[in-house]
Formats: sequence, structure tokens, C-alpha cells
Amino acid sequence: MPAKLKPRTIGVLIFDDFQILDACGPIGAFEMPMRGMKPPPYQLSIIAPEPGPVRSSSGAVMMADPIPRQPNYDTLIIAGGWGSRTAMVDPRVQALVRTAMKTSRRVCSVCSGAYILAQSGVLDQKRATTHWGRTPDFQRRYPDVKLEPDCIYTRDGKVWTSAGITAGIDLALALIADDLGEEVARRSAQELVVYHRRPGGQSQFSALLDIERTDGRFTPLLGWMRERLEEELTVETLAAQSNMSPRNFARAFSAETGVTPAKAVERLRLEGARERVEHSTDSIDVIARDVGFGDPERMRRAFVRAFGQPPQALRRLARTETVASISEPAE
Repeated sequence: MPAKLKPRTIGVLIFDDFQILDACGPIGAFEMPMRGMKPPPYQLSIIAPEPGPVRSSSGAVMMADPIPRQPNYDTLIIAGGWGSRTAMVDPRVQALVRTAMKTSRRVCSVCSGAYILAQSGVLDQKRATTHWGRTPDFQRRYPDVKLEPDCIYTRDGKVWTSAGITAGIDLALALIADDLGEEVARRSAQELVVYHRRPGGQSQFSALLDIERTDGRFTPLLGWMRERLEEELTVETLAAQSNMSPRNFARAFSAETGVTPAKAVERLRLEGARERVEHSTDSIDVIARDVGFGDPERMRRAFVRAFGQPPQALRRLARTETVASISEPAE
């Protein structure tokens, strides 16, 4: 008889003041294939530098085991949160990362957990991502990391990193697909009632409206832009609307929002286009014209950069997901 496959061991590192969804999102995703597969494909462990009850930034508490003396996880996942600033200089955490890089098949971070990996040096010259809000600080601290701030998740060798909070679910679904195949990942996403599966190269799309994230100086302008996506929204046009010179406007807008005016326009057009691609029957040509891309090829290139897939592929995926959600009851 063939030998039974051993479950893959998943270690999830938490610490005081961790972000609870950074840990619970991946844990919940890995639970889904464990429900129906024999033997269970995963064995989960929650670990912390200080075992016992570990308080998250929300005040909710999770129980954790101590970091093993000789950790040997198949996959290590490091949560993020405000406590990462303390955890990243904890020698016990750094020792865990160094060991995992030698013994684990995959080493992963969610959100600001990337700081812990970067502090250990394992991200030097590697592609990585983190929460969009941490990008400027992360780039200043770790210039040797090839940060990709718009990505949902990245994979560079054995090191996987994801963007903020809910992106940890996307990361876990990608890991499940890597282990068990796309169909298992799709069904896991269906059980979780989440989109299957945002490509790693997709932009951290909550950042679209996070353009408004600071004091709201340009919020009226962004609303004005959304209503005129089909128009030619040049820097000169936007500067005139803001009663500023083009040079001062471009500098102030970038400093305030973290993106250039041209990038903001493209993101807003992508937001409008994707909504219609996935939820309307309008042709790709009509959508490209209406949101200001002008021609479908230009929109296709923008979609591939932002989402990793062209509009037609996202439309097919959205329709497949809709049919699956109707025809396949949850188990």
C-alpha cells in the first residue's frame, strides 16, 4: 500500500500587538481544504515569542505555543501589525527566520510582517511587497529590497510576501494552489466567500481610494476626475482645476497622495473599467472609450500591468465565479 502523505506543517507567527486578520485570514483559508480531504493536507500551529495568550492590536487574544527550539515547518507565515516594530528586533524571532530560511520550503509574510523578514536580511535583492501605507517607510529602511508596492503578493524563490490584511487570504490561496492545485484553491475561495483568486500582480486596489488618505486636500479633485474619465485629464487640466501651476500641482499631488497625477488617473480609469468588465455586458471597446483609455489595446496593457490579466480573462473569471456560486452549494 502507498504510504500516507504527511500533512504539511504551517507555522503562523504572532506577537503582541499583531493584526488579527493577518493571522486569521491565512488560518481560515488553510482550514478549507482540511475539511474534506483525508488525510488533512495541513497541520497548523500558532507560535509566539511569549507563549500563551497573545493580545492583538484589536484587543482580542489568541493562544500561541512557544517558538520551537528546532523549528521545522514546511511553511512559516509571519503576521504583521503595529507590534512588528518590536518583533523585528527580537532575537528569538530573528533566529526563527534564519532557521526557516534553511529548513522550510516557504517563508512568508503578511502586511508589515515583511519588516521582520527585511530586518533579517532575507529580502535583500528580492521582490517583496507590504501594506501600501508602509511603503515609503519600508523603502527608506530597506533600500536593498526590490519593493513592489502595488502587488497583492509576490513570490521570489522560497520567499512569499503579501500586502495588507485581507491580502493574506490571497497569499494563502496561492499557497494552496501551489500545493494542491487551482481547483482546490477555487473551492476554498468559494467556501470563504471571497474572490478567487486575485493575481499576485494585481494592484492593492484599495489604494485607489486611498489616494484620498491624508488631509483630503485633493478629494474634491478626485471626485471631479471620476466624473470625467472619458476626458483628457492632463496635468495641466488638473492643475487648472486646482488653481495651481502644473509644476506645483504635480509636486503637491504626489507628496499628498503617494502617486503621480498620471498614475492616479490610470487607477481611477482601471477602477471604473473593471467594474463594468465584470458586471456589465458592454463591449470591451465601449468600456475602453467610456473610461478614457481610448482604444481596447491601451486598456488591455493597463489591465495586464495592474491585474496580471487582460479584460476578457477577468470577465470570463467573473462569470465563472458567478455560475459556480449559484450551482455549487457550500459543503
